[in-house]
Amino acid sequence: MRRRLLAAATVVAAAVACAHPAAADMAHSTVVSTNPVDFTPHVLDGTVWSMTVIGDTVVVGGAFTKVADSTRRSTFARKNLFAFDLHDGAIRAFAPQVDGAVYSVAAGPDGTVYAGGAFKTVNGTGQRGITKLTLGGQRVSAFSAKIAWGDVRSLQARGSRLYAAGTFQAINGVNRAGLARLNTDTGAVDTGFDAKLTAPGLTRTRVEHFDISPDGRKLVAVGALLRAGGYDRTQIAMFDVSGPSAQLTSWYTDAYKPQCMKGFDTYLRQVKYSPDGSYFVVAATGRASSPDRLCDSAARFEAGGTGRHNPTWVQRTGGDSLYAVAVTGSAVYLGGHQRYFDNPYGTDAKGPGPGAVSRPGIGAVSSSTGRALSWNPTRKRGVGVRVFVAVPQGLLVGSDTDELGREYHGRVGMFPIN
Repeated sequence: MRRRLLAAATVVAAAVACAHPAAADMAHSTVVSTNPVDFTPHVLDGTVWSMTVIGDTVVVGGAFTKVADSTRRSTFARKNLFAFDLHDGAIRAFAPQVDGAVYSVAAGPDGTVYAGGAFKTVNGTGQRGITKLTLGGQRVSAFSAKIAWGDVRSLQARGSRLYAAGTFQAINGVNRAGLARLNTDTGAVDTGFDAKLTAPGLTRTRVEHFDISPDGRKLVAVGALLRAGGYDRTQIAMFDVSGPSAQLTSWYTDAYKPQCMKGFDTYLRQVKYSPDGSYFVVAATGRASSPDRLCDSAARFEAGGTGRHNPTWVQRTGGDSLYAVAVTGSAVYLGGHQRYFDNPYGTDAKGPGPGAVSRPGIGAVSSSTGRALSWNPTRKRGVGVRVFVAVPQGLLVGSDTDELGREYHGRVGMFPIN
């Protein structure tokens, strides 16, 4: 059924548009519908890796070449970046030219967007891994940041600061292993901010993803890291970023020290704070089903307190990867290529264990218990959901397949608020 977000959309649009919108997921008082809206456009190939909302514009980044309108009657060439209207799905003229995958997009000031990824040129100009664009698709030349090699996988802007994470080891010639803070206008590296991440024995230090608390004071990073500032921090570390430096906090967990499948330098894929900042949830792969390890799981951790933390709850899929998480208060949404939730004793070889419930590719769990909720729209599993964005109108989803809620939705969809 086609849903048009009319009066409500007009009311909330002003709330979405601000100079530096917070990246935290929007709080929802209820779980979203299982019936996606019909007006979102379709990405016809590849993978959607990231989305962000700027006013009434949704910017989409990934590895793709073609998009179509909601009717699939009109097709547009869009390589790795495109944009559409949040309220009616109309495809925007935004069509910058980048020569590689875009893994992250983030809202910038005054109608701009940051993009990070594996590209080397932007609109024909050399600028590796990170750029700033207008919503008209122009490259902002004053922002001159570039990485030496590798890629950028996660971005967030807060005030005059832009945080960037990925596989890079330097930006603008300044050594920064996997995590850096830049000036939002110029891209200059904040030389006082250095997380000092290392991964002794691994191929390289990599931050797969990070999130910043709603108040902007704390940053949690996950990835191929073993130490931060000389202290043990296996795959996850929390920093106080309210001041001029990256101050490692005493918060830590040993929950991710046990190895999953051999060869994974990290099995953590995404982390998201709750809207009130009191906890965060980590999504993980690992390809190793186990009731006593956090492979192929989602886990909630309380953000407050000091010292060692154990997970408040763990949701296990029984051997299938989770890649994306959204936390809205009323629910925690999880996406990957999972077949089941509540499945600590299931395995790929033997199938689901006692109590397992079918949740193909997408599902929701209780924020307080971690147990599966009844929400079960289903999707074609593929490799998995790569991004959720909770907005006042509902839940945006980006992935690599073309079926969502038992309907055709090419790699992009939105479940409206019930």
